[in-house]
Amino acid sequence: MRYDLIIFDNDGVLVDSEPISNRLLAAYLTELGHPTSHEESIRDYMGSAMHRIHELVLERTGRRLPDDFDDVFHARVFAAFERELQPVAGVGGVLEKLAADGVPYCVGSSGSHERIRVGHRTTGLDRWFTEDRVFSSQDVGRGKPEPDLFLYAARRMGVAPERCLVVEDSPLGVQAAVSAGMDVYGFTAMTPASRLAHADQLFADMGELADLLV
Repeated sequence: MRYDLIIFDNDGVLVDSEPISNRLLAAYLTELGHPTSHEESIRDYMGSAMHRIHELVLERTGRRLPDDFDDVFHARVFAAFERELQPVAGVGGVLEKLAADGVPYCVGSSGSHERIRVGHRTTGLDRWFTEDRVFSSQDVGRGKPEPDLFLYAARRMGVAPERCLVVEDSPLGVQAAVSAGMDVYGFTAMTPASRLAHADQLFADMGELADLLV
């Protein structure tokens, strides 16, 4: 099927940020008295908007995170991005193919607009994503696994949900895409295939995606 819009998740799909951000999140939560391993951070928070981190910590411990949690965390993440962040291997070729074939695409991310932009500038992906192609959970209030973000992106891009394909690497993102009535391909580079079982297709290497989109 030829889709009228490809919606990319950002972290872990376009930019290789999940190892960095989850390492820092686990360390910061542990520092605040909520012991968290890197593996637990990936399992529990990967693909989440910031509000979900606050909600889960409160639910599990009865304690609220500090008011400046988001600001401190983002400052640490952005500094690490400047030093370490790389694009996901092979994603440039996928974007080149979509542009050459005239297939519309955008990004739909749980991350803030600032986080998306910092990552894209650092990796050079900003050349592919103008402001009208960037959508964040900030735009809708409720992040994944709710479908709001993907539905908003499709509406803004003028495409019916059933004509959209979402590319995701987290169970929350796959759930959001399914709830939005969109097809979804699961990228298993960091996430076990069993956790993305509800995706329509699974692929482990970004180079495979170009072939799947033919």
